[in-house]
Amino acid sequence: MNQIPLSDVTLLGHGLVRPECVLATKAGDLYTADWRGGVAHLRPDGSQALYTGTTADLPEGLRPNGIALEPDGSFLIANLGSELGGVWRLTREGQISPVLTEIEGRPVPPSNYVVRDQAGRLWLTISTRLKPRSLDYRLDSATGYVAVLDERGARIVADGLGFTNECQISPDGRWLYVNETYGRRLSRFPINPGARLGPKQIVHEFGKGQFPDGLAFDVEGKVWIAGVIANQLLRIDPEGGSVEIVLSETDAAHVAWVEEAFIANELGRPHMDSNPAVKLRNLSSIAFGGPDLRTAYLGCLLGDRIAQVRLTASGTAPVHWLY
Repeated sequence: MNQIPLSDVTLLGHGLVRPECVLATKAGDLYTADWRGGVAHLRPDGSQALYTGTTADLPEGLRPNGIALEPDGSFLIANLGSELGGVWRLTREGQISPVLTEIEGRPVPPSNYVVRDQAGRLWLTISTRLKPRSLDYRLDSATGYVAVLDERGARIVADGLGFTNECQISPDGRWLYVNETYGRRLSRFPINPGARLGPKQIVHEFGKGQFPDGLAFDVEGKVWIAGVIANQLLRIDPEGGSVEIVLSETDAAHVAWVEEAFIANELGRPHMDSNPAVKLRNLSSIAFGGPDLRTAYLGCLLGDRIAQVRLTASGTAPVHWLY
């Protein structure tokens, strides 16, 4: 697959705040996490709405990182707020209620990503147990975990991960894939009965400037990775090991600055919050959409819009595709 020129990328929406996670539906609706306290809705006709709410349980409001769309139109939100993490439900009328805020008797830390699988199980990633979170911006980070919520309750199913970011279930339902952002790995676990996970397999280890964040699958079984700092969209063959750079807006000086701090264990928020890119403003997620699932909608950490670009491969439909 030839690299797509940056000129093919167009921007959608306006006034979005930290649209880290993007969801697309068959009807053409787009939803993004929004740090104004909820979810932004980009409609097919170009209009926008913002769904927010308030609750005494969250005095600082919601800080959505990952979001999931439910059949009734409500949203599950992985809350990255400093007061109380976990998963919260937000209705379009502004009602907020807790879904998962405690695991094994302990409060859930600030949370990164939430997704449901075809069986209805809820999977949640926690990047780090450390405070501040920047203490785990290290190659040897290992305090992240993955939890599941099903009919047996909530429990940790994978631990000791290197800043756990987005996770996804493979289209065949056999694997849980997860990005370890500062461990700089794409890893996967076999899913056994009862949502038990088998031993971790490392699918790919990333190089200079490549910090994997979001992921998605195409119909050919390849994994698409959205990476911050290097601002690259990668396509990885999990079986053959090949890696393609499909889209890139890399600033060499910025990458060198970040790499120097990373190697010295001095990486902090200033390095993550100052990417000079114009279109891919710390690329963080990918959602396949459009009638043929060949349009990529790309979330970011620093921009106020999301990017879209046409691809030559079709993605697989997410669980919420028909909602």
